[in-house]
Amino acid sequence: MNVKFNKKLVVAAALSAFGIAAHAQSSVTLYGSLDAGIAYVNNAGGHSDWLQSSSLLSNTYFGLKGAEDLGGGLKAIFKLESGFSLSNGGFSNGSMFNRQAYVGIQSAQYGTVTLGKQYDSVVDYLSPLSLAGQAGVVNLAAHPYNNDNIGAQYSINNAIKYESANYAGFHFGGLYGFSNDPGQFSNGRAWSVGAGYSAGPLTVAAAYDQTNTDINGTTNSNAAATTLLGGDVKRTYGVGATYAFGPGTAGVLYTHTRIQGASFGVTGLNARFDNIEVNGTYSLTPALAIVGNYTFTYGKTTGAGTNSSDPKWHSATLALDYSLSKRTDVYVAGAYQHASGNVYDNGTDVIGNTANIAGLIGNSTTQNQVAATVGMRHRF
Repeated sequence: MNVKFNKKLVVAAALSAFGIAAHAQSSVTLYGSLDAGIAYVNNAGGHSDWLQSSSLLSNTYFGLKGAEDLGGGLKAIFKLESGFSLSNGGFSNGSMFNRQAYVGIQSAQYGTVTLGKQYDSVVDYLSPLSLAGQAGVVNLAAHPYNNDNIGAQYSINNAIKYESANYAGFHFGGLYGFSNDPGQFSNGRAWSVGAGYSAGPLTVAAAYDQTNTDINGTTNSNAAATTLLGGDVKRTYGVGATYAFGPGTAGVLYTHTRIQGASFGVTGLNARFDNIEVNGTYSLTPALAIVGNYTFTYGKTTGAGTNSSDPKWHSATLALDYSLSKRTDVYVAGAYQHASGNVYDNGTDVIGNTANIAGLIGNSTTQNQVAATVGMRHRF
């Protein structure tokens, strides 16, 4: 349930420090999600561990979004959104609005144009078809090393974005992130496109994203994005579908990621990852739901000597969620990953691959890793 402020409250609030003017028929909404729990990991760096976790199941964040009716079917809109840790109160990456920060114009007939820090089309169109997007099991259910950003671990800076209106279930969009690097237009830029269609219980979508992060060895501190595995150029595309039936949903998703100059054991690699995910949700009662997924990831890296590596991961997540109210729930969740194949070992040699469940504190020293957590979430 969102907390909504009318014009008079907006004027009186601290929001005025940001220079937000109040106009007739305008609104500002405070929203967010808080996730905290206790987790157990059987092997992280060779040791089992208990930890108080924040955002292990789903991201913790808060935000402000607003709209002003401009007349003629137009609205001015904005969003400021920040991820942070409940464990220590710190922002996720040191900046305040580290998830989204944009302003734009919205038309019910023609679509929406926004400027600022925003998510790309892979996050907008494909993430909702994954378990991460459907059930909020973001971190445990993310694909290995979040190679395709299905877990929405980074967004695009300096971006202009268009999202179409809904045309009988079909919608599309695209984004371009400027490099903001004088004299090097392509160094640090990003762009993406996507489309989706919904008809009754069926939803399908496809998306493509390309991020240039470090061209010709030149690092751009103003770049549109910094991906988790580094690299010069990262390309991701994918397709997916979900089908709703009674109290449940079933989904399938495929993504392919290719990275030039990746840092994976050693730097300067050419890496690719193919992820195939099947997922499902089912409401056992109006308050109790079970959700889960299985993902197979096949990787291939070359570029360090004459050897190549072919890591593989089998990942599974299962969670039981009980709603105490519309805004508050408690959960118990578990994740298992089995790794096989090999990876580079800080040079041209290859060693056995090890498990690394997304969102945890470190790699296992073996091919297997198990994690379990109990916690609660509150949305506002």
